Amino acid sequence: MATKIRLQRFGKKGNAYFHIIVTDSRQKRNGSYLEKIGIYDPNSNPATIKIDFERALFWVKNGAGMTDTMRAMLSYRGILYKKHLDKGVAKGVLTQEQADAKFAKWSEQKTSAIEAKRTRV
Repeated sequence: MATKIRLQRFGKKGNAYFHIIVTDSRQKRNGSYLEKIGIYDPNSNPATIKIDFERALFWVKNGAGMTDTMRAMLSYRGILYKKHLDKGVAKGVLTQEQADAKFAKWSEQKTSAIEAKRTRV
């Protein structure tokens, strides 16, 4: 079964919000899904993205495809960067401590940038 991470639309016309789901790629957009791993609300500024980091990382590591929008969101939240660092640890290029330090530094910078945007508005 080809799994895919994508958005499932909810809400009224002009005021949509989305669930981030993992589903069989052959299912309809709002059809059944395997697991709900987060929510996305584009109506707030900045857009609210809440993702279960561990479950999303699990699905990405196990080969789940993703839509272009989800690739951007997972990259924004650092899930793809974490996968990249874990692959480096598996190859022996980095130690786990180095990878964790790099990710913590990146995460801290990203959080401060998001907070700056939130306070600016």
